Amino acid sequence: MSAGSSEKTMLLTGASRGIGHATVKKFSAEGWRVLTCSRQPFSDRCPWPGGEENHIQVDLSDPNSTIEAVGRVRKLLGHGRLEALVNNAGISPKGTGGGRLNTFDTDLRDWGHVFHVNFFASVVLARGLKDELAAARGSVVNVTSIAGARVHPFAGAAYATSKAALAALTREMAHDFGPLGVRVNAIAPGEVETSILSPGTEKIVEKLPMQRLGQPEEVAEVIHFLCSDASSYVSGTEIEVNGAQHV
Repeated sequence: MSAGSSEKTMLLTGASRGIGHATVKKFSAEGWRVLTCSRQPFSDRCPWPGGEENHIQVDLSDPNSTIEAVGRVRKLLGHGRLEALVNNAGISPKGTGGGRLNTFDTDLRDWGHVFHVNFFASVVLARGLKDELAAARGSVVNVTSIAGARVHPFAGAAYATSKAALAALTREMAHDFGPLGVRVNAIAPGEVETSILSPGTEKIVEKLPMQRLGQPEEVAEVIHFLCSDASSYVSGTEIEVNGAQHV
């Protein structure tokens, strides 16, 4: 499927569930063409138009695979414009029984694996698609986490530090991409109701000011705002989407 000249296009990593899945549905409903990247093949359970032909299977933990995916994205774009890049893919390895992996317990190879997916893939995609983003005066949204700013009871050390690095990268990218007319922001979700919530999350929710889990659709709305003209002078910021968990 080739996009029409007036159709906006988004590329999103990690679309198969949770926040990513809700984001694809939101943008699709708003009339965007959505390109997705993930390690898994396209699933028939993903109900957006043109999903299968606009899906790229890529291992974001492999730099060569990620670089190769940039060329495939360019071919899919056809017209050389990309209005939005949403770096949502993230992994957080667990210990025995699903326990948190701290700085002592995390295997060094796992540190590298996590950083390639959660951090370096965002650099590779944004740099590789710089011209397409500039042509559209587009927007980049990096999905960080509340764990990037504080020790979290479930998110491991490698995940947390990779998300902190992604927040810093957001500032650097906003500075570098700004002269090209490209805005770069981040969102930092807190406890969001998805299929991979850790046991014990309810104890965190009890202490939240809003006293409830966030919904993936609520996070998707903020991502859409950052990719829309409504945020045309917003760049270099990280928006907390966590029901005041960070206060």
